[in-house]
Amino acid sequence: MAERDEEEREELPAWSLPAEAVERIAVADAWPSPVTREWAWGGATGRGVTVCILDSGVEADHPAVRGIDGAVAVSVNEEGETIVEEDAEGDLCGHGTACAGIVRSFAPECGIFSVRVLGAGFTGSGPVLLAGLRWAVEQGFDVINMSLSTTKSQFVSTLHELADSAYFDRTVLVSSAHNMPVQSYPWRFAAVISVGSHEGTDPFEFYANPAPPVEFFARGVELDVPWLGGGTFRASGNSFATPHVAGLCALILSKHPGLRPFELKSVLYLTASNVGSGG
Repeated sequence: MAERDEEEREELPAWSLPAEAVERIAVADAWPSPVTREWAWGGATGRGVTVCILDSGVEADHPAVRGIDGAVAVSVNEEGETIVEEDAEGDLCGHGTACAGIVRSFAPECGIFSVRVLGAGFTGSGPVLLAGLRWAVEQGFDVINMSLSTTKSQFVSTLHELADSAYFDRTVLVSSAHNMPVQSYPWRFAAVISVGSHEGTDPFEFYANPAPPVEFFARGVELDVPWLGGGTFRASGNSFATPHVAGLCALILSKHPGLRPFELKSVLYLTASNVGSGG
C-alpha cells in the first residue's frame, strides 16, 4: 500500500499540492470587512521595513531625509563590466533625494537605502539600470521605489525577469509610469505596482485605476519636494507620485509584515480614495 501511495504521489504534476500539505498552507490571518485605512496602516511608522531608492543617489543629511542606512553606486568599467560599490558622492541631481524625502514623510521610522543608477543631468544606461535593480532585488529589500523607466526594448526581457523575481521573493517593486505617452518599462508589468499622478494636494489621496496599465494615481503635480542643498523644489511628475505609494506600502508592511506583494496591492486597492472605505 505504501508503494502504491508513493506511485500516486509521483503522478502529481510539477508544482502541485499534495493533499497532506493543505493544512500547512492555511492562512490564519483574517481581514476585516471592510478593509479600512485604520486597519491597513493606522499607527504604523514604517519601523522594520526597508525601502530602496533606485535613483540618482540620496542626500543623506537633507532634513527631509534624516539619514539613510547605506548607499551604493552602480557603474560600468572600461571592460564593460558593471560594478556595485559604496557611494561616496551621494545624489548627483536631486531626483533621488526628492523620492527619499517623500517616502520618509510617510514612514518616518523605515530604513532607507540608496542605489545610484543615474548620474548628473539624469544620465543613465540600460546595463547600469539592470545591474542596480538586480542587486537591489538580491538584497531582499521590502520595497523598491523605481521612479524611472526605460524605452529600450532590448532590456525588457531582463527587466521582466527581475520584476518577477522581486514578486516571488516578496519584494514590492513600485514603479512610475513614463511622463510621456510612450511604451516604457518596468511599470507596465503586472508584477509591479505602477503609479501615475493626480492633481490633488492631500498626500494620502490616491486612486485605483479601473483601466490599467497604470494601477494607481497619487499626488504628483505642483508639489514642493526635497532637493539638493537641503532645500526644496517645485516639481510635477509621475516620479514624485511613486514614492507616495511606496511610502504607503512601507506603512502597510510595518503593520502587517507578512503580506505578500499581491496582498499588499489588494490592500492598496481596498483603501484607495475611490474604492469602498478608502473614500
